[in-house]
Amino acid sequence: MACKKLIKFLDENDVRYVKITHSQAFTAQQVAASAHIKGKEMAKTVIIKINGKMAMAVLPATYHVDFHLLKEITGNEDVVLAHESEFKELFDDCETGAMPPFGNLYGLDVFVAQSLTEDEDIAFNAGTHSELIKMKYTDFAKLVKPKILKFSVQ
Repeated sequence: MACKKLIKFLDENDVRYVKITHSQAFTAQQVAASAHIKGKEMAKTVIIKINGKMAMAVLPATYHVDFHLLKEITGNEDVVLAHESEFKELFDDCETGAMPPFGNLYGLDVFVAQSLTEDEDIAFNAGTHSELIKMKYTDFAKLVKPKILKFSVQ
């Protein structure tokens, strides 16, 4: 079942979205293929730590985080990938690895890759490995207020 906190937040903000059920998949590229969504429109959520503080990096499924770029852009040398064991409890309403890119619901800063902003629609895990939410990128940006940076490479 999709993350209740996310669905409630979208509904309370009168956001139009589509919930898509797909066969179970664990990587963003597998999810995109399973749901018949372009990999560039599938937003994956990567949990990072900047100076020990958890944050979200959100980027297209077909891209990956360039940590060198992220360090340079943020001006921090201590930017690393967080381990699941470090953030698993923070997302207690989600299956591990299926967190939606709404860091604002979990007290996290959100960094969005510039490349993701080029899409009219984005899709992302809805808290499970078998459900997605698809919505307008502009609605996502309005609700989350992410920091848009160039930190991803294809």
